[in-house]
Amino acid sequence: MGIALPEAEAGTDVKRRATWGWLVRHPGVFVLCAYLAAAVALNWRLWLGLGTMAPVGDPGPADNDLMAWFMRYTANALAHGHLPALVTTALNAPHGISVMWNTSVLFPAVVLTPVTLLGGPLVSLTVFATLGYAGSAAAMYWVLRRHGASVLAGALGGAVFGFSPGMVSAGLAHYQIQFAVFVPLIVEAVLSIVTGRGRPLLAGAWLGVLAAAQLFTGEEMVSNAAIASLLLVAVLAVSRPSAVRARLRGTAIGLGVAAVVALLLCARALWVQFRGPLTEHGSPWSITAHGNGLGAFVNPQAQLLFHTASSAAYAASNGANAAEYLAYLGPPLLIVVAAVTIRYWRDLRVRAAAVTWAVLEVLSLGVNGPLLPFHWLQNLPLLGDMLPSRLAITADGAAAAVLAFGLDLAMSSASRAAGPRRDGGPRHAMPPPRATPLRRAVPVMIALLAVLPLVPRPVAAVTAPPVPTGWGTVFTRLHLPANASVLVVPAPYSHSGEAMLWQADTGQPSELIGGWFLGPLPSGRAVSSYWGPQFTTETVMCLDALWQGTAGGQGCATAVRSALSYWHPAAVAADTSPAAPLGRFLIGILGQPTVQDGQMLGWRSA
Repeated sequence: MGIALPEAEAGTDVKRRATWGWLVRHPGVFVLCAYLAAAVALNWRLWLGLGTMAPVGDPGPADNDLMAWFMRYTANALAHGHLPALVTTALNAPHGISVMWNTSVLFPAVVLTPVTLLGGPLVSLTVFATLGYAGSAAAMYWVLRRHGASVLAGALGGAVFGFSPGMVSAGLAHYQIQFAVFVPLIVEAVLSIVTGRGRPLLAGAWLGVLAAAQLFTGEEMVSNAAIASLLLVAVLAVSRPSAVRARLRGTAIGLGVAAVVALLLCARALWVQFRGPLTEHGSPWSITAHGNGLGAFVNPQAQLLFHTASSAAYAASNGANAAEYLAYLGPPLLIVVAAVTIRYWRDLRVRAAAVTWAVLEVLSLGVNGPLLPFHWLQNLPLLGDMLPSRLAITADGAAAAVLAFGLDLAMSSASRAAGPRRDGGPRHAMPPPRATPLRRAVPVMIALLAVLPLVPRPVAAVTAPPVPTGWGTVFTRLHLPANASVLVVPAPYSHSGEAMLWQADTGQPSELIGGWFLGPLPSGRAVSSYWGPQFTTETVMCLDALWQGTAGGQGCATAVRSALSYWHPAAVAADTSPAAPLGRFLIGILGQPTVQDGQMLGWRSA
């Protein structure tokens, strides 16, 4: 005779069983929540100091400050009822910058505008980075499940992609790479068109929307996704030529629709980028310095939980900077991927993913030598502007697919090995049937051990430079007209982006002289931060040295006067005091300040 539960406890028990039953029926929700929790844990220092903290890592704070600047720039435009201008003098006045030639992350900035307006640009960047990890993993999980991966294998594969060492490195400053949500979806959309799993018109339109969203997030990753898709389709064409030929008409329709939709969404932006003002050509970076060395695949960076001093030293000395050390997968995972490829080569999913992974990794080695494929591809349209090392991010997705499909195949083989024979007799006298779960657990344990070296440490963070005392008062008392350009000291450049962050935080000044950005020389050649003739560069360096108190100003006066005549600023504002070296220097050049408040001095031009 049983004991009846109280009515309240019985109701609670029923609700609990219903909740667990719902999770069993919708495991993707649980996986997504796990990804989100892991992403928050990875960025817990940023969340703890929300709005005041920024990631720590080479190439320095200026990249993060520029990202924060674009978050505010986009939010301000939308708050005033219009889309952000694609060419603006809000930065680098009087020349301005082209938004499309910079990593402006326009699409995510538009989506996160409410966050930026309510919490500020650093809050948006923390949300952006967190969604980049969790969203990239979730997108990969969804794609793997679409192609038959189990929940466990798909979840592991998604985690390998979304939280890969390359992603963690990119998350220090290069959010346009770290937010790789659209890359797996683009590849899947292409496969849906080529294989006929999706209707050509709908699948093509979806691909066009995804391509446009990725273009307005990070143009380089569009090329990476296109290369990965091309490799997968090539493997399909070789493996199933008749099936691919039968889909040629549908493929042409789908890709044609995709191109039309993408162009409709991006035509104006691309026209401004390639035919408008501030058009540039070439890459501002040396492509020879952005290839992955072979040691980068097996030497973990310091951002990972398991690393040695020697391996971290290799990573520090062989990466362009910490945010560009992208290739590490670790010996265990490399061995497992190779073993799965050999063992299950006949499985088309494994074969296609493995070939794609191998080719992308070889391309990521760069251009340093005629034996490397990218050496012969670098002069092709679009590819010459790419950094080949970044192909490793997309390669991680292919490696994750090999791991996921291989894990399922290995577990399935283990089940068949311990199961009954077709004639009904026992396959083996030993082990007994209850050993089957253990057999199935072995591939899972091997997969987990293979990815264990990839576990990252929480992202290090530092307090962002606060807005100087008196900043708002000085700009208010200067009574500057709308769109007045101001030279702020320290002038922003690659190692000092404070003024961009202060402008993003406060909206003042409306136009900032100098900055850290990509822009053309008068010849049109792409460089980082062209402010004007050589004396403008000398001025920025001199004023920064004076601000830091590391140099005198005797040799700077001529360059500063020339730069002021060239820039014609409406005002000069400096984070200094009259008694400091910088203050004394500027007073000698400009006279007594027009206004002073706290640690801020301001001069209004006559």
